[in-house]
Amino acid sequence: MQHQHTAQRRLYRIPQAVEYLDGVITEKTIRSWIWRRQIDVVRIGRAVCIPQDALDRIIERGTMPSRDAR
Repeated sequence: MQHQHTAQRRLYRIPQAVEYLDGVITEKTIRSWIWRRQIDVVRIGRAVCIPQDALDRIIERGTMPSRDAR
């Protein structure tokens, strides 16, 4: 059985998540969010991964529409 990797299933380690967010958020901030359970994580063994859809939600929450779109 093959698994398809969709955007929702893509997992990022913390440094990759920082890179995905263009370095706007630091590793320290992401680790703090994980500690306070403010972001979804997937634990595989000792690895802590963040699903892409959780990172996309961060972007969506921070997006403000332009004045023309109002």
